Amino acid sequence: MNRVLRLVILTSIVVVGACAVTASARAEEGAHSTVYGFAMMDAGYNTKAIDPAWFDVQRPTKLEPSNNFFGKDGNTFFSVRQTRFGVKSWMPTAMGELKTQFEFEMFGVGVDAGQTTIRLRHAYGEIGKWGAGQTWSPFMDIDVFPNTVEYWGPNGMVFFRNVQLRYMPIQGDTRMTIALERPGASADQGVSSDVLGGTVVPRFPLPDLSAEYRRAFSAGYLELSGIARRMEWVDLDPAAPELGGNATGWGLHLSSNIKLQPTSVLRWSVVHGEGIENYMNDAPVDIATTPGDVAVPVKGVALPVTGYVAFLDHQWNEKWSTSVGYSRVDINNSLGQAPTAFKSGQYALINLLCTPVPNVMAGIEGGWIRRDNNAAVPPDADAFHVDDYHVQFSFKYNFSFDVGGNGQ
Repeated sequence: MNRVLRLVILTSIVVVGACAVTASARAEEGAHSTVYGFAMMDAGYNTKAIDPAWFDVQRPTKLEPSNNFFGKDGNTFFSVRQTRFGVKSWMPTAMGELKTQFEFEMFGVGVDAGQTTIRLRHAYGEIGKWGAGQTWSPFMDIDVFPNTVEYWGPNGMVFFRNVQLRYMPIQGDTRMTIALERPGASADQGVSSDVLGGTVVPRFPLPDLSAEYRRAFSAGYLELSGIARRMEWVDLDPAAPELGGNATGWGLHLSSNIKLQPTSVLRWSVVHGEGIENYMNDAPVDIATTPGDVAVPVKGVALPVTGYVAFLDHQWNEKWSTSVGYSRVDINNSLGQAPTAFKSGQYALINLLCTPVPNVMAGIEGGWIRRDNNAAVPPDADAFHVDDYHVQFSFKYNFSFDVGGNGQ
């Protein structure tokens, strides 16, 4: 079945479902739903060659690891992959309000990287203090994401939607969440990387454990979150040497929004840990090799990672706004990684956005990203690095309407 037909079928199912919810809501006083989304087009120019599967985003890990790796520099792009559709619903029950969310966009990742195709964002339900499904990990803070039009966002930010079971003992502006999450160890939501050889396969015996606590105050909030995870790899080859092993991943994340004045918000975060790269917005694999001993010549180790984000969102007036800021991620490479392995990435941008009428946005954005490799080749030279500058124009058209409730 081709992708266009699948999209038509899925959209039809969602619309029919929304109509069914509307009919149900009319029968159930207080129940209602919101259908929302937007159509968005991005167009821009990159001064350096980027991995063709990531042509319309600014990701330092996707810059060339060596000269001319992705061909000639200077490429123009057009994309509608940010386009989004979703439905939220609220329904009273004897156990409290039941909240659900279903949302998808058209930005392909994993095996669909580079394609305009359906990608599930949220499939989540919540009642009382319990929630289950796919949504933002408690280890991340979505409120740190700045008001930018570049899709991928700050590379040093914790950013991951995951399948989870969560408990929320404290709810509201000040909140606390504890969750068991789907385990994994990979980049770009793909399969776990095979870093030790073809006979080694991953094993995740336990779910990831994450938690957050946010303390709200008059000028914003301060949030601390953490995660712990168990990663194992099993050698299926009975012959020596035995390459199996394990590692414990962990991370601590401090983040905040601070209102500097009524029209300005500072968004920042700092994160550090080991083996948590797949929770980062733009980082490579969690596990890499390092030299062992005579009995086990190669071992796997969890890579330490540190990320920073600092952005200022400013509203000039009711129509014009600007976001400006900087982000960075640093990897402590293992001794077994190649000189071309990713070591550090930087991300900075500034924009000017206009909302001439409600639900319509147009903007221009300029930015810079940089990739630094692990080591120099030859050793007496400087390590390879590459800088990319880009300009992007975006146009966004929102829609949102309520169905059900109050006889609507």
